[in-house]
Amino acid sequence: MSKLVAVTACPTGIAHTFMAAEGLEIGAKANQLTIKVETQGSVGTQNTLTDAEIAAAEIVLIAADTNVDMSRFLGKRIYQTSTDAAIKDGAQVVRTAMEQAKNSDTTAGESNADQVNALKAQQSASRTGAYKHLMTGVSYMIPFVVAGGLLIALGFALGGIYVDEDANRGTLAWTLFTIGAKSGFALMVPILAGFIAHSIADRPGLAPGMIGGMIAASIGAGFVGGIAAGFLAGYVVKFLNDKIQLGRNLDGLKPVLILPLLGSAIVGLLMYYVVGGPVYVALTTITVWLKGLQGSNTIYLGLLLGSMMAFDMGGPVNKAAYAFATGLIASEVYAPMAAVMAAGMTPPLALALATVLFKNRFSVDEREAGKATALLGISFVTEGAIPFAAKDPLRVIPALMLGSAVAGALSMAFGCELRVPHGGVFVLPIPNAVTGPGEYLMAIVAGTLVSTLALGGLKRPLNAGVVS
Repeated sequence: MSKLVAVTACPTGIAHTFMAAEGLEIGAKANQLTIKVETQGSVGTQNTLTDAEIAAAEIVLIAADTNVDMSRFLGKRIYQTSTDAAIKDGAQVVRTAMEQAKNSDTTAGESNADQVNALKAQQSASRTGAYKHLMTGVSYMIPFVVAGGLLIALGFALGGIYVDEDANRGTLAWTLFTIGAKSGFALMVPILAGFIAHSIADRPGLAPGMIGGMIAASIGAGFVGGIAAGFLAGYVVKFLNDKIQLGRNLDGLKPVLILPLLGSAIVGLLMYYVVGGPVYVALTTITVWLKGLQGSNTIYLGLLLGSMMAFDMGGPVNKAAYAFATGLIASEVYAPMAAVMAAGMTPPLALALATVLFKNRFSVDEREAGKATALLGISFVTEGAIPFAAKDPLRVIPALMLGSAVAGALSMAFGCELRVPHGGVFVLPIPNAVTGPGEYLMAIVAGTLVSTLALGGLKRPLNAGVVS
């Protein structure tokens, strides 16, 4: 029996990572194959593959939407795909891997360093481009936003809304606020830029990317500037790495001296003299526009963000809306984040409720799964809705988009704000984490009810034998 090993990873490391792992395990079993899946999630690497297991495997299957270190798999046949593919049809992904996996070996006479470089080139060629690099940066940025935002909220809770004033200096509340605002939030943009560059150019891109991100933050270019710095650093360093050839004896100087130095100098000069100014103007314009939204304009933005969150539930459109809202937190624009989280909670909550109110529309297995889906919903794990949508996309997805659009629009209309990018209902009791928690709950409930009723109207009753 053929043996496979796999790695799954997604930008947030919360749901897609583990759902993809489950999909691959089920898919391997359906194909009468054995598999061990390593998950690189938000809590770190779990079920880690050992050197012996990798050596014994016939195929290495990578289902990831972020950068994965490939150096461990030198000499193995490798197949790469997305987490979405593994979730939707793990059996087909496994079959395709067995047929299409490519050997990472180069010619026998090449050095180990040459083979590693070839493997990295193979990985780079298989990536999905700018979106994947951006999501890699966002995935590393999120813990800093969460920690910083919650520390700021705790500072407000203990010291009031004026906790940052000099009169409170030295108090516990002021210290917590300062840790969150001056350290946690201060690292957001450099981390975002650094790991975008790392995704493009591997380790040599990290320092130029983070330095470019620091410059973006210092000149007021914010998260947009950080994104620009990350891509600049990544592609500049990748270009330099490809063009500078020093021979095997001196190549060791490139990643620790030449590339960081030249990359940082070039990116820094471009940020100060070319990119930073226009990006600062663009970000300022966006920020002023968002802060000045009134009436129907806020509703339209909420409708757009809400429908995006439910369109593919963790896919590129969902993540684009999430990244947009998360980035704005650094610019002290908090309303889009509230709309995005409300809209992201609505799909799984609506499906959980629909399995109770409209039992004849769901199978026994779906109704049982609905209980877990409710927990995922209150935790802001939109991906909990994916199994239901995959079985009946033409009816389920429009129903979910409708309710999420309502939730997002109401959140914006009520003026709700959210200072942290995750947490679901568990952040509501924290003072000042959510502006207008009562209205915020109303938006979530309203969106959930709209989607639930739409599911009841659009989905067809199943045969009596199926729903008994």
